[in-house]
Amino acid sequence: MEKKGTGNGVAAMAAYYQSFDPVAYLQYNYTPPRADFERHDSIVPWKLGCLHRAFTEGDVNGELLVDIGSGPTLYQVLSGCELFGKVVLTDFLEVNRRELRRWLQDEEGCSLDWTPYLQHVCKLEGRRPSAWTEKAARLRQVVSDILPIDVHCPQPLAPNALPSAGADCLVSSFCLESVSPDLTTFTRALGHIRGLLRPGGHLLLIGALGESYYLGGPGVKIPVVPLNEAQVCTSLKDSGYTLIRLEVYNLPEDMRVGVDDVSGVFFVKARKE
Repeated sequence: MEKKGTGNGVAAMAAYYQSFDPVAYLQYNYTPPRADFERHDSIVPWKLGCLHRAFTEGDVNGELLVDIGSGPTLYQVLSGCELFGKVVLTDFLEVNRRELRRWLQDEEGCSLDWTPYLQHVCKLEGRRPSAWTEKAARLRQVVSDILPIDVHCPQPLAPNALPSAGADCLVSSFCLESVSPDLTTFTRALGHIRGLLRPGGHLLLIGALGESYYLGGPGVKIPVVPLNEAQVCTSLKDSGYTLIRLEVYNLPEDMRVGVDDVSGVFFVKARKE
């Protein structure tokens, strides 16, 4: 699908994801050089630093944290799991939900060792690296559900999946722009997930800038909405969020490893009024 349109575009995007390979995706994006914890300019440590700051500034808190479109990854809730009594993970694909369950149930056969991630976040929190086992135990304790989600539905989760008051905080990383056929659909999805959030609750959003595709597995080229900073800000405003902060990471040349054409990454902290 070279041309992406709104009409059948959502269905076409869903079809692409039937070939998504979580093992390959994790290898492409969550190993060095993109996940090199010895480098200050590596993309994964940058993302973890943004999330750590957002969760420790004092205004993001409550009982329920929901991760929108978790994929096969856990890094996005490693800081937040310390602040919230309950964490809900979500994804459209059963293959990704299965990958998450495998780690959370401490089963054999996980596709990625999350230990370096846990150790790095412990370091950010001023704890000894060996505290990673405590953090792993905490995460396994507070994750209450791994649910199916469709951000293109006005009600993305099943009825009564969340308390009627809504979540206190949403996290979403590289989800909305990579499942939407165009900017209009991306903006609409932001509005849909807003309905899951309580008034005054926060959205922490990580996404790609200038990306038109990424590889979801060997030979699986998935289209992405190529966003710029202005479009992200406008979409947030149009969807009913108040922007608190936007941060941008520009990829060094050696981070451009041929699995996508991303030029940068944005981090947003926003609030539902």
